[in-house]
Amino acid sequence: MKLLFIVDPLERLGLAGDTSYALMLEAAMRSWSVWTCQLEHLGLVGNDAVVEALPTTIQDAETPAHAFTTGERHAMRLADFDAVLMRKDPPVDVNYLHATWILDHARGKTLLVNDPRGLRELNEHLAVLNFPHLTPPTIVTRSVDKLRAFQAEQGGAIVVKPVDGYGGLGIFVVRDGDLNASSIIETSTGAGTRWTIAQRYLPEAVAGDKRIILVDGEPVGAVLRVPGSAESRGNLHVGGRAVKTTIDARDCEIIAAVAPWLRDHGQILVGLDVIGGMLTELNITSPTGVRHASMLDGTNVAGLILDAFARLATKRW
Repeated sequence: MKLLFIVDPLERLGLAGDTSYALMLEAAMRSWSVWTCQLEHLGLVGNDAVVEALPTTIQDAETPAHAFTTGERHAMRLADFDAVLMRKDPPVDVNYLHATWILDHARGKTLLVNDPRGLRELNEHLAVLNFPHLTPPTIVTRSVDKLRAFQAEQGGAIVVKPVDGYGGLGIFVVRDGDLNASSIIETSTGAGTRWTIAQRYLPEAVAGDKRIILVDGEPVGAVLRVPGSAESRGNLHVGGRAVKTTIDARDCEIIAAVAPWLRDHGQILVGLDVIGGMLTELNITSPTGVRHASMLDGTNVAGLILDAFARLATKRW
């Protein structure tokens, strides 16, 4: 198998928890060919998607300087690869959007993980609202007054976050009696100029946010991300603690509901976020958790993912 990873600059990857690195390491162990690039190296020649890619040798190491060795850049077609992994971290900005249009021209010529149409159409925060029976009560608004009214309706505690947020940035818990509540709501909406998502605060969040890793609709691993003592967010890069967990009956119910829909949108590698049995986010741009789930469970999650890629790449033909 020959894989292309579209990623952030290699020197910026946080290897301890980086899923792209986990997949690269597993590919290297299988003697698969690994190539890397950034968004700016994509392009089109007529109707053909092309790339200036680097052959990349992977080592198990603690720092990017020791983990990656790259060769000379080559001009190639995306169709030259068995799979192209769009693993650029958010934000999903204009450059990201343009890259998805380029990737559209590789559809049917290589396995795209994930399909660019779905990456454009499915906002990671809003997509869960297609399954209202699985999610906490939610509104999306620019109105400060509506947010305050929603807070009262939900018993005085809500979570607010930006529609285009990522990595836990801009997420706040707003509670009755908080002297900063009005300021947080006004800041979140940009004084009424930006759409903000508000959800009922789930008290179970203190016990952790479960990340479930799906490949082609099937769960291959999970990790519970427990917030630090002075933090409401469980994101591991802001101090959350990775804890071993299991996939329970409620998780299976959620997976059964969303998996066919994800397949219809070409979303192969997905991270579901579940708090207290409620679906809060669908992560499709660069879902993480593989390294932590593997370490805690003693399973080769990256191997299961690459097995699925190999199977799907073969099915394309």
